[in-house]
This record gives sequence, C-alpha cells and structure tokens, in this order.
Amino acid sequence: MKKMTLGLSALLIGVTMMTQSCKNSTEQTSNPFLVEYTTPHGTAPFHLIEVAHYEPAMMQGIEAENQEIEDIINNPEAPTFANTIVPYANSGSLLNNVLSVFYNLMEADTNDELQEIAEKMSPVLTEHSNNISLNPELFQRVKVVYENQKNDPALTEEDRELLEKIYIGFVRSGANLSEAEKETYREYSKELSALRLKFAQNALKENNAFELHITDSAQLAGLPPTSVDGAAEMAKERGKEGWVFTLAAPSYSPFMTYCADRELRRQMYMAYNTQCSKGDSLDNKETVKRIVALRRQMAGLLGYETHAEYVLEQRMAENSQNVYNLLDQLVEAYMPVARKEAAEVEAFARQTEGADFQLQSWDWSYYSDKLRKAKYDMDAELLRPYFELSKVQEGIFGLATRLYGITFQENKDIPVYHPDVKAYDVLDEDGSFLAVLYTDYHPRASKQSGAWMTAFKDQWKEADGTNSRPHVSITMNFTKPTADRPALLTMGEVETFLHEFGHAIHGMMANTTYRAMSGTSVFRDFVELPSQIMENWASEKEFLHTFARHYQTGELIPDELVERMKAAQNFNVAYSCIGQVRYGMLDMAWYTLTEDFQGDVEKFEKDVWAKLQVLPAVPGTCMSVMFSHIMDGGYSAGYYGYKWAEVLDADAFSVFKERGLFSREAGEEFRRKILEKGGTIHPMTLYKDFRGQEPSIDALLRRNGIEPTTRVKSRRG
Repeated sequence: MKKMTLGLSALLIGVTMMTQSCKNSTEQTSNPFLVEYTTPHGTAPFHLIEVAHYEPAMMQGIEAENQEIEDIINNPEAPTFANTIVPYANSGSLLNNVLSVFYNLMEADTNDELQEIAEKMSPVLTEHSNNISLNPELFQRVKVVYENQKNDPALTEEDRELLEKIYIGFVRSGANLSEAEKETYREYSKELSALRLKFAQNALKENNAFELHITDSAQLAGLPPTSVDGAAEMAKERGKEGWVFTLAAPSYSPFMTYCADRELRRQMYMAYNTQCSKGDSLDNKETVKRIVALRRQMAGLLGYETHAEYVLEQRMAENSQNVYNLLDQLVEAYMPVARKEAAEVEAFARQTEGADFQLQSWDWSYYSDKLRKAKYDMDAELLRPYFELSKVQEGIFGLATRLYGITFQENKDIPVYHPDVKAYDVLDEDGSFLAVLYTDYHPRASKQSGAWMTAFKDQWKEADGTNSRPHVSITMNFTKPTADRPALLTMGEVETFLHEFGHAIHGMMANTTYRAMSGTSVFRDFVELPSQIMENWASEKEFLHTFARHYQTGELIPDELVERMKAAQNFNVAYSCIGQVRYGMLDMAWYTLTEDFQGDVEKFEKDVWAKLQVLPAVPGTCMSVMFSHIMDGGYSAGYYGYKWAEVLDADAFSVFKERGLFSREAGEEFRRKILEKGGTIHPMTLYKDFRGQEPSIDALLRRNGIEPTTRVKSRRG
C-alpha cells in the first residue's frame, strides 16, 4: 500500500470527537494498534485485534501522519535529504501498520464488517493520500532537494534512488498540476478507489455464490478420489447430501480435467467464465468501463496519452511498443505450435467421440489430459500421492536452506489471524533472526481465490543501524485434506507454492536502508523473476528426491515417473503460452485506449482475441469483468510482466543448471545481487550484474522445445 496522506480539514472537523477519543488513555491501552506490540518480533497482535479497532486506529494514523508532514513543511531549515526526504520516507508508520493488517485480511479472511469499513474508509484514505501527494509546500521542499542533491556524491546510491523515486512519485501523482486539475485528480482517484473495491467484492461474492450440487454418483465418473472426497467434505460443510463442487481452484481444476460428463463440464465452465457478467447487481461491465476511463483520464491530466504510457514509464519495458514487441514475438513463435496442439487434441477426441466432434473450451483439459496419458503414460494424478503438503513444504524450505543457508522453525507463540495459518521464525545461516513467515494454504469462503505473497511488515534499517526485519505471508488455495487422506497437491500446486515462496524469499532477504526500497518494491515486470525462477526446480529429479515420497508407503518418487513427467513437461506448452499472451494483449488493449470506451465489453474482448483464438470463442463469456489482476490489482498495463519475467527466469536459471541445482555459490550471488537489493538499483543493472549479459527470449524458447527463429530475437528489440 502506498503512502496515504495529509490535511483533511473538512474531514477532521466531522470526526473531531472520534479522533479525540483515540487520544485518551483508555483508547490507547485498549486498541492494540495504538500501543507498542509485545508479541514475538513485534508481530501483529491478531489475538487482540477486533473489528472495532480498525477505524479509530486508521483515523489516529491519519492524524499522526498529518503531523509528521506538517513537521517537515514547517522545518525552518533549508530543505535537505536528511530533513525532508528521510522523514518523509519514514512517515506514516502507524497508518501503515493498521492498513497492512486490514487490507491483507480483506483478501485472506474477510467478512461483511470489514467490507463495510473498507467502503466507508476508502474515500477517506484516498483523500488523505491525495492531500500528501498534492501538497504544494511539501512538494516544493522535495523539489528543492531533488534539484540540489540528486547528484550529490555525499549521498549513497540508495539515497539517490530514494530521492528519485519520491520526486517522480510526487510528479506522477499530480504535484505539478494546477489547483483546478488537482481537484479533478482528487475526484478521479477517489472514485477509482471505490470502484476497485466494488470490483473485488463483486468477484468474491460471485465466486462464493456458485455451487454444483451432485447427488447421483454416476455423474462423478472419471473424477479421482481426491476430488470426490473433497466434494463430499464440501457438501458436509454445507449441510448437504452428496457432493458439492465450487469455482475454487482445488475443486474447479480437477473437475474440468477428469469429469467424464461433458454437460457438467460445460456448466462448470460457463459458471466460471460468466462471473460478474449476468446483468445483475454483481455485474462488473460498467465498472470495468469506468475503471479504464478513470485511469486514462488521470494519465491524461499528467500529460500521458494513455494509461499504459503512464505505467510503463516506470517499468523495465519502458513503453507499450516494447511490450507489443515481446507479445508479438511470442505469438509468432508459439501460435503455429498452439494450433497444431489443438488439432492433435481434437483428432484424439474424435477417435472416441466421432468425426463430427468439435472441441470446445470445456473439453480442453479433459481430452488434453487423456492425450498426455496416451502419449507419455502420464496422468497428473499419479504424482499427487508423492506431493503431501507437509512434505512439499519440507522440500521447499529445504531448498532455501541449500541455496541460502536459512532455516525455518515454527513459532506457536506468534499470533495468527486464522486457525489455518502457521507462523515460522526464519533464521539466517549464522542463527540470527531473518524474518517471520506466515503460511495460509487452504480455501475458505472468507478468502479471495488465487495465490499471493504479501507483507505485514517490510524491512528497513533504523537510524542507529538496527536492521528491522520483515514479516512475510504466503497465501494459497490448495487442495484441502479430507477425513481419509492428507492434503495432496498437484504438480501445478507445487509450482504455485514455489512461485509464491520465491516472492517470500525476495521479501525475507531484503537488506536496504529504506522501507520504500526493500524486498518486492521493484518494477512490476521485474518482481516476478524471483518467484518464477523457483518454479524451475519443480521438475528436477535432484530436488524431487529430497521430499517426494508416497504418503502411504514412504516410497521415493520413482525415477521413471519423473522421467515421464519431464518428457511431458512441454506438452501443450504453446497453447498455455498463447493463453497468457491473450491476457497480456487484453490488458494492453484496455489501457492503450485514447478515448473513453462506450461499447460492449464482451465484444471488445472478443475482437482483441480474434487473431489469438485457438479454440472457438464461447458467446456470453467474459474475462475482463473478473480480471482482478488488471482491474483491482496492481497489474494494469502490466500483465505482460509474467511473460517478461519468464524470459528472465529461463535465462537466469541456466546459471543454476551450469553450476548445480543446489549451488550455494550461485544462491549467494542471486541473494546478494538480486534479492537483497530491492529497488535500490535499476533492475536491468541488477540482472546483468548477476547474469553477465542482457536476457534473451531464446532461453525460454529452448526450454519449451521451440527452436528460435531468425525473426524472434531479443525481447528488447
């Protein structure tokens, strides 16, 4: 969450009694946010936090940050890095503490009361943020420091990066606008904040609202025991007989892969892909149009033709042309292969379904899995018994120990926000405390879908040099255990675990002076490198042999099964790549618009995807209205970053392939040159320092078994 704000005279008049009550001793001692945490490592006191604490603590945090900003502005001394930039970078700690808990729980363990607070406080917090970023006196001091000290040799490299980041941040938030334009910017940003919240809440409600209730066991044909048992557990939780399947990934994905009933697959597919597009109170079409329009209009106020140009100015890609260069190169390399893959799956399906059978999107996972099994004798369910969750965690933690020397010890004294959550002390090789890691693995109605890493506390260094270490969380929606078996993961879930753990490592290894520069505070198209590189270990036999044992027999995963898995690794890889490219193209299409969009959202989407369609388009489906990454999340004009980082990770992983999968030397270099640096140095400089060269798309193509062509060159072309 970015810094939040100042001023609010009109608001504060209306809440004087509230803020005064926050100040009295009773409130100070009863609200856990307003006193020093006495928990291990100063972790969030979840066991003490009640819903009623959030709003008063937010208001107190706003007031405290306002005073901190006023102190900077009213400093009679000439502006310097020490008296302006440093205190600004350190301001807002109380508000940040409250919001880090509040917004993380909004995603991981929300309820109606939290959502009501979010709706109420969203415009207040947005105004507070604008009051700081649009404060002319504060900006004038920052500007003076920037003009006088940006090349000051007395500043460290990190100091100069921080100064640049703060100054550019003010400019990009409207500090140079006229007063009338600032007022317009305030209104736009306030509305945008409310719409993003509405989009997310609609998506969660729609996802939770659907269930496929089955009472006839014949309709379960093809489904593996793990899926059937999970559905039985879900039905039991909901007080129903039979089996209940939902749109949560651990339920939806195996259903689409194994259910033999084509009509039921179609129903599930349509339920998933028509979310928030039914014309009811949860429909997000108009919200999408307004979010896109507001972002374009805000960019226009700041002098950019499109939102994409505004965003990409602070990315490795630099501009939309370089993004399209990458996406076009991927289309050129992968589309012909993707069409062949689809034709092969359809031909295989026709062997059993007849010559007139037309492969549809709800058939893809089902028949491609059967073809994979026929070609490679490889069924994904064969791997699941070897991926018991606790053993997978043991293997992934062990990988971090081998690469970086760090260890993990569960600390039951650290409060957690839900019984599913566990907390770990992470210790460095010398035994010193490195970080807290929270793990939250399974779906529940109060949790958003998907998987993510976040932080309840970032890393920074105190004025006396004390290294204040981070508190990091990884949140997933993995297959749940049942009464008969533990949580057994798919290979895809193992890769997801590695991915999010890579983000966590990035956060835990942070070693910078300033909070704003630490951990994952890097360009969005660079932040996925530390996560995606971890996925490479998933299919390596040497790594699998450290943990992958059958949950019943203890048998180590057989070498021949690993070899079959690796042989099938690139099966339909082009189809998958084009799917990601489609999302990237859709994102760019929305955010390169130069005028407000008044048309049909579904048609716009279908038109963008027309040349990228591998299977027939399905009327009535719409991705944009549920595309949280680019509408509610931080990936607007940035979804391409997953493929961008995939180019980086394929190239960077070659270092470990050359030196050894568990090479401490390579691990220490990656830690020292990438992970610890955060946003203190331009990411391309960091990358070249580690790799010794700029990345090339060729490494990705070769990893996917696609030979590079003379026309598919460096992604920076």
